[in-house]
Formats: sequence, structure tokens, C-alpha cells
Amino acid sequence: MARNEQDPAASTQQFRAFANRGGGEAAKQGPNTGLIVGLVIGVVVVVAVIAVLVL
Repeated sequence: MARNEQDPAASTQQFRAFANRGGGEAAKQGPNTGLIVGLVIGVVVVVAVIAVLVL
């Protein structure tokens, strides 16, 4: 006889839905600050090298 087990609180189904949609994805929605800072530093270094070569 097949057992039809159901989670009365539906917590298992809710957790699976949460895990399948990414869970903590909301924290990564903003701009990647590290990438932006790295690009700005890179641009400053390139400009400084060009300035040193020209002068």
C-alpha cells in the first residue's frame, strides 16, 4: 500500500521552493562594489603611467 506522506506545515515544500529560487540572491542584486572599485583603480593607474611617460 502506497503511503502518501504530506508535510502538514508545508515547511519542506517551502524550503525547497526557497532553495530552488536562489535563497540569498537578494543580497547580490546591487552593483558589484568590488568590481567598480577595481576598475576605477585600474583607470587611475593607466592614466598615471601615461602621464609619467608623457612628462
